[in-house]
Amino acid sequence: MESPVDNQSDNPMIAAPLHLVGERFMLCPSGVAIWPTKQTLIVADLHFEKGSASAVRGNLLPPYDTRETLSRLASAIRRHAPQRIIVLGDTLHDDRAMARMASADLIMLKRLFAPLRILWIAGNHDPSPQPELPGECVTEWREGQLLFRHIGCSAPLARHEAEFSGHYHPKATLPTRIGGITRRCFLATNQHLVLPAFGAFTGGLDVQDPAMSALTRRAQRVFLLGRDRLHSASFGALRQAFSATGSPAR
Repeated sequence: MESPVDNQSDNPMIAAPLHLVGERFMLCPSGVAIWPTKQTLIVADLHFEKGSASAVRGNLLPPYDTRETLSRLASAIRRHAPQRIIVLGDTLHDDRAMARMASADLIMLKRLFAPLRILWIAGNHDPSPQPELPGECVTEWREGQLLFRHIGCSAPLARHEAEFSGHYHPKATLPTRIGGITRRCFLATNQHLVLPAFGAFTGGLDVQDPAMSALTRRAQRVFLLGRDRLHSASFGALRQAFSATGSPAR
C-alpha cells in the first residue's frame, strides 16, 4: 500500500501523497484515500440506489448505478488491498435503498465487504443504522488526532486535529489554453480533506460555491481526478481564475 504507483490487475494509477497531523495518506485517482500505516481505504458518498430512488419519483434512470459503484469500489479494493474501509456517510441514497437493491447487487456487496472491517459513518441521506450492511455504523469516528465525519466543519477542531469528510461532492475547474476542464476533486486544507463523491450517479458542487465557504476560506489545494493520475492546483490559482472571469473557467 506504500507505493505511489500501482501496477496491479486494474489500470495503473499514480497516487499523490498528503500529510495531515503527522500522518501520511495517499490520494488515488479513483477517488479514494489510503491510510497506509492503518491499511485503511477511505471513501465518501456511494449513494447506492440513487437510480431507483429517482425512478420512484418518476425520473427514469438506468437502474445500474449500485452495480457500477460496487464494481469501481471492488477495483479500488483490489488495487490497494486494505484491511479496513471507512465510508464517510451517504452510503445509501435514502433509508429505503436496501429494500430496492437488486438481490445480485446485495450479494455482491456482502461478498466484497465480508473479509474487511467496515465503518459506516452516518450521512444526511442515511442517518439510521442499516442492519443489512456488514460492519459497524457510527455517527462519527475518532482515531488519535483524526476525525471522520460526513459533513466537514460541523464542529470546531483543535489545532492539533484534522478531519476527513464528504457530503459536498466537490468538483473544480482548471483553466487551460482550450478552456476549463472540470473534474471531481479532493479539497485539502491544513486540517481538512474533503473527498469527492464516489457514487456512479453523484453530481458535483463547485468548490467556489458559497455553500463550501467554511472549508474553502482555509483551502490550500485541489486534486482533480484524472484517468490515471491527479491534477493538482493551489486554491489561490482557482480564486484568481474565478476573479478574472466571474465564474469557474469553462
